[in-house]
Amino acid sequence: MNIAIVGLGLMGGSLAKSLKNIDFIENIVGSDHNINHQKEALELGLVDKIVEFDEVKNYDVIFLAIPVDGVISAFENLLDVRESTTIIDLGSTKAKIIDSISSKIRKNFVAAHPMTGTENFGPRAAIDNLYNGQVVVLCDIENSGELQANIAKKIFKALNMKLHSMSAHQHDRHAAFISHMPHAISYSLANTVMNQENKRNILALAAGGFRSMSRLAKSSANMWEDIFRQNKTNLLEAIELFEKELSILKEHIKNDEWDEVHKNIEAGNRLHDILD
Repeated sequence: MNIAIVGLGLMGGSLAKSLKNIDFIENIVGSDHNINHQKEALELGLVDKIVEFDEVKNYDVIFLAIPVDGVISAFENLLDVRESTTIIDLGSTKAKIIDSISSKIRKNFVAAHPMTGTENFGPRAAIDNLYNGQVVVLCDIENSGELQANIAKKIFKALNMKLHSMSAHQHDRHAAFISHMPHAISYSLANTVMNQENKRNILALAAGGFRSMSRLAKSSANMWEDIFRQNKTNLLEAIELFEKELSILKEHIKNDEWDEVHKNIEAGNRLHDILD
């Protein structure tokens, strides 16, 4: 099986690293519009060679590891792929991507979201085993071709991923709460502190809690602008519900209602009964 990966940053680069360990993968090539990313990917040995985007159509499986708006644009150049070709995107939103794909290649397409990543980006951010043991959500998989669905499942299982299926709309709402809202909060937290504290105080006083909560603020502005735009309605709902919860806690603190503050904290503690 010959693989082409479009986008050689964290997700695409890490995917390439992991695919090299799978015995049924023969060749892995990469495509990226960023010249520096191309050079770094070759230097790091992430891919066997760099190809132009038009050439990826010659490969059995095409992974689109690029910002979600880029995925939609890429479809226009993939309308003439072979009937047997599998196109898999790794975007963080799904409904608009699926709605935008031409009926000509709908059977070729598998909408996937690996629930993994870091705040870093670019080929040098690629790490071993990023996908190992993680969840991958396959959306509206019943509308993909049987061959393409089976190939995608085979690859993700070989990466030791946990497969879950749901509709694109379900995915986008869940992702807004679990992934997209936390990023929005992290950016806002970072901006709040930057607007109030000088760099010296931040460096001197920022401890584990602040570093943990602001870590996501390092994430790519280009990628997350696209995600916020595509999942705007669900994200706004999540932010508004978060604001409601924060305002409740704020009022308890303001009114010296410390028993209520305690209850609020304990309620939040229960999240880790699920996660731990």
